[in-house]
Order: sequence, then C-alpha cells, then structure tokens
Amino acid sequence: MSPEAHRKLRAAIVDDEDLARQVLREYLAPHADIEIVAQCANGFEAVKAVAELKPDLVFLDIQMPKLDGFEVLELLDPAPAIIFVTAHDNHAIRAFEVHAVDYLLKPVGADRFEAALARVRERLEGRGELRSSPPPSAADLAAAARPPSQYLDRIPVREGTSVVIIPAAKLDYVEAQDDYVALVSQGKKHLKQQTISSLETALDPSRFLRIHRSYIVNLERVVRLEPYAKDSYVAVLADRVQLPVSRAGYSRLRAFLDR
Repeated sequence: MSPEAHRKLRAAIVDDEDLARQVLREYLAPHADIEIVAQCANGFEAVKAVAELKPDLVFLDIQMPKLDGFEVLELLDPAPAIIFVTAHDNHAIRAFEVHAVDYLLKPVGADRFEAALARVRERLEGRGELRSSPPPSAADLAAAARPPSQYLDRIPVREGTSVVIIPAAKLDYVEAQDDYVALVSQGKKHLKQQTISSLETALDPSRFLRIHRSYIVNLERVVRLEPYAKDSYVAVLADRVQLPVSRAGYSRLRAFLDR
C-alpha cells in the first residue's frame, strides 16, 4: 500500500459561529485518518491558514461577516476540496454547482456529515492526494456560483497572506494578463488569478463595459473617445489613461456616451 494511503487527511474548519465549529469537531473526532489543522472564525483567518497550511479539505461556511464563503473561495488558489456549510438551501445549490465536493445544510446531521466524508474519500480513491487534480481557478468557480442578478460590490484580492478589498465603485478598469486580471484602482494595480470573462459576468453591466477583449472599464471614469489610428479608437479616462477600444466595444461605448 502506498505511503499516501496512510497519510492523514488535513482539514480546516471555517465558521464564524463557535457552536458550528464545535459540532464539526465532534463529528470529525471519531475519524482517526482526519487531522484538523486549522479552525477559523472568519474569512480573513481562513485565507491565511489555507495559504500557510495547505489543507486537503475545508469545511467552509457561506454566511460570514467581512468575507463570505464565496469570497474566501475566490482567494484560495489552488483550491482544496471544499464542503460548504450553509443555513440556506439556495446557497447550497449554488455551492454544489461550483464543484464543491459536497454541501451541508445547518443544522448539520451526523448521517449527512458521514455521507459528505464518503464523497471526499471517493475523490481520493486512486489519486493519492486530493490536490493532484486541481479544479479551475477558484475565482472562476465562485463567479459561476453567483446568481445572475447578483453583481459584485467589492472584489477581494489575495496579496501574499493578506487580503485587499477593492470596492467596485473604486475600480477604474480591468486588464487581462494571461490567466490573471490586473485590477486598477486609485492608481494601483492588483493581480488576481481569474479570467476576464468570468469577472465581466460578475460586474454590473450598467456600470462596467467590456470595451476590448483585454479591457473592462468603469463607465464613470470615461470622459471621451478619441481616434487613435485608422478605424481605431481609445477611451480616455479621467486620469488621462488611454485604453484601446475594439470595433464592437466602440459601438457599445458610443451608445453609452451618447445617452
């Protein structure tokens, strides 16, 4: 039998309620093959703990102050296996759609908990380590989980073991950089691993516009359109930054400016 078969499954519990963390600890206690390596009372603690300790499995509450569970998920890269814990069924359905291993509805029952653990072990079977086949970008998964009518009012970005929160209203523009996006706010650039397409769907289309395959702009920052070369234009922002505008982007931006 391989050494990985004897390795303990490393788990983290993230919930702002002490009683909820206690219930999960009690359910995990009989499982000698699972080691609890972190218990976090908020999303900021979770991001730091996962980055430093790299657990295989995270029990992640969705409704939390400061950072909710989906925002935490956006910052976990590579993402460990996630079992979401929630009091609301609609959140649970969304959680499952982002390829979480499973979800648990509060109050968590022992039988349902055991079933979730069984799913984790099935994921492990024949692979040695849970992280050996990482899912797509956690930010993309979280964006996919967000209801279509619910747009971001803030964007969390992990920088080292700290978290920066960018209010959507203070976002000037977004630039695609390979598998990352550069979020430009108040003269500073913040890199986040996420596709520009998934971020576009999460931003309010009445406030943000995709003007080029590599750029999304905050419409409030645009002061004018200027010709750049033959049949091409740039959008000039309030701070004089110039962004390229595609032909399709020009039509959309022109319609906004003409209103």
